[in-house]
Amino acid sequence: MSDVSDRVLVATRKGLFTLERGRGAWTIARTSFLGDNVSLVFPDHRSGAWLAALNLGHFGVKLHRSTDDGATWTECQAPALPEGDEPITEPQGGRKLPSTVTLIWSLAAGGATEPGVLWCGTIPGALFRSADGGLTWKLVESLWRHEGRTQWFGGGADYPGIHSICVDPRDHRRVLIGVSCGGVWSTTDGGATWGCLGEGMRAAYMPPDRQFEPGVQDPHCLAQCAAQPDRFWVQHHNGIFRSTDGARRWTEITGVEPSTFGFAVAVHPADGDTAWFVPGTSDEHRIPPSGQVVVTRTRDGGRTFESLRRGLPQAHAYDLTYRHALDVDAAGKRLAFGTTTGSVWISEDQGDNWLAVSEHLPPVYAVRFA
Repeated sequence: MSDVSDRVLVATRKGLFTLERGRGAWTIARTSFLGDNVSLVFPDHRSGAWLAALNLGHFGVKLHRSTDDGATWTECQAPALPEGDEPITEPQGGRKLPSTVTLIWSLAAGGATEPGVLWCGTIPGALFRSADGGLTWKLVESLWRHEGRTQWFGGGADYPGIHSICVDPRDHRRVLIGVSCGGVWSTTDGGATWGCLGEGMRAAYMPPDRQFEPGVQDPHCLAQCAAQPDRFWVQHHNGIFRSTDGARRWTEITGVEPSTFGFAVAVHPADGDTAWFVPGTSDEHRIPPSGQVVVTRTRDGGRTFESLRRGLPQAHAYDLTYRHALDVDAAGKRLAFGTTTGSVWISEDQGDNWLAVSEHLPPVYAVRFA
């Protein structure tokens, strides 16, 4: 069976769109939750099930599951914090965190030998685990009660949150998470105990004497190479970082044009030296540098980068790509990304050339090959 995917799921501010490739062209094959805010979509490649997270404002956070490629959906139990739990106060500013889940920010599959296990990260910074494919969820109390978590603080979002989850394919008990703002955290015993990693990361927004503290880092997105799981990439708030020793030590990648700022990163599933980014400008403007949409790619572990532009708008373009809106398929051949202006581009050749599939969808929050 080929790992090249002919289906892309696009979660947007006004619905979930399924793109399919047939007879050489990509088209919108199905819409789900039209008009609703679909903040995240996750295809579980082990079971074939899809999960869609909805953020319905006054009506709260919802979670739905499909086992027939999006033809029908069943509402699941959404992750929830314990009733009566005392809100934690942020160290910066003394604000109390909300006592309810305000956003489902990440979903990830457990190991190959635990087919029903899923992980979920939320705002505020809570981690949940499901043993039944997402039908029910249990709070990971060991992290929720961890003393170090009280030092997390909000960055671009009002409150800290867990946006990235990486499960080691060699050992499902080793799980890493990315926290904005709280750094990279790891467990080696399935969530019983946790520690903060991040030696070498730098937070330019902190006072000089605190910039290298692991617990104050703002990794926008954490990505792991499936075939070389000790190799990680992070798109950080103020740069690009790479690790080759399982996220224990990090090296900052500098001098990348047009920018090292952004939110999304994707790593080749078989080659940990190859990664893609969608740069933007920091901090206030949040638009592509010079109004030109580009994807940057390294194939040598960050020593050199290419700016990939063919098929992407190079004038008066104001597309921003969120952290979950860039993906590479399991073959490492096709890429897809979406933007805040409702554009979706797909590349068949690792980013050398891009095709606009749509330029008028609602703002895109997540793009995933299914």
